[in-house]
Order: sequence, then structure tokens, then C-alpha cells
Amino acid sequence: MSHSLETAKTHCPNCGEVIELVIDCSVQSQEYIEDCQVCCQAITVSVTLDQDGLPTVSVAGQDE
Repeated sequence: MSHSLETAKTHCPNCGEVIELVIDCSVQSQEYIEDCQVCCQAITVSVTLDQDGLPTVSVAGQDE
């Protein structure tokens, strides 16, 4: 079974820097915590896939 991976660029809600996330598009909807590659603060990442299987990503800091 192969997994479709996509990359998504977004801004860290903590430091504002652009970060790149690798999204596993074999899962329709997911939420997980990942550390920012720049400031190392925790980010809550929420991902949903549209009808074409493309990810929509939203991020929030841990205090939001």
C-alpha cells in the first residue's frame, strides 16, 4: 500500500516564519501536534482533504 505525501507551506502561529509540512494524504481528516522547525514551539496541525484529495491545512499555537 503506497501513501500519497504532499508538502504544504504555512506560517508558524508562534514565530511567524514560513514552515513546510509533509502531509499524509491517505488520511481524510487528521489533527496532530508538530514542533516548528524554526522556533521549536508546539503547533496543532489540522488537515482535511478536499474532493480531489488535496490537503487543506490549518495551524494553531498551543495557547490558542
